[in-house]
Amino acid sequence: MSDLHAAAQQGFSKEAQAYERGRPDYPAELLPWLQQALGAAPGRTVVDLGAGTGKFTQLLVRSGARVIAIEPVDAMRERLAAALPAVTALAGTAQAMPLAQRSADALVCAQAFHWFASPVVLAEIHRVLAPGGALALIWNVRDESLDWVAALTEIMQVHEGDAPRFRSGAWRQAFAGDASFSELQETRFAHRHVGTPETVIVDRCMSVSFIAALPVNEKAGVERQLRTLIATHPALRGRESIALPYQTLAYHCHAR
Repeated sequence: MSDLHAAAQQGFSKEAQAYERGRPDYPAELLPWLQQALGAAPGRTVVDLGAGTGKFTQLLVRSGARVIAIEPVDAMRERLAAALPAVTALAGTAQAMPLAQRSADALVCAQAFHWFASPVVLAEIHRVLAPGGALALIWNVRDESLDWVAALTEIMQVHEGDAPRFRSGAWRQAFAGDASFSELQETRFAHRHVGTPETVIVDRCMSVSFIAALPVNEKAGVERQLRTLIATHPALRGRESIALPYQTLAYHCHAR
């Protein structure tokens, strides 16, 4: 779809399987947070915007709410629909959701809002939400206080180009001067992604949109760097299981 950044369209289409394997899930503490901060519960309708393969959607399902997932990348939406048949999975973008006005009690963007943050999108979210409805923005952010985690970022960031990134903070500009939502409130959760280096590092990094969208030879070069780091870093060498630390940042506000 034309509203989708090229890196997201190409990268997420090519690496939907790596995304599913390599992306961390979310801390268990998020479920009660969703219930309290968003009112996610039976009888309520919650939209998962930019739902991807359903990594976050499955947590929303556990709240008992009716869940509608919106995802523009066909390969990712197909995986979500197959894994979560109880969820209504729709093609659509943040700029044009195929939903009626005031049809949702809450809307969540997990790992996604930085891709489409704009006043136009906030206006579309406001259109879809019922008065007083909740908007939540959630990201798993790598803890780069560990040197090998910082090294992963160094390997990847030289290829990011103009791809929007959470860590730039540019997504916040969409809220500047906006009076249609209350002030964002932040909650933090400690989290870890535990698994093999293949899953936690290689699949995770290769699923990053702008890496997945690289030409084959450049992508292979990134993978070689990752495998060299795994083979040589003292904290990773010879390990069958590792834990990549994250901070899960959860923001929420309400439609005025």
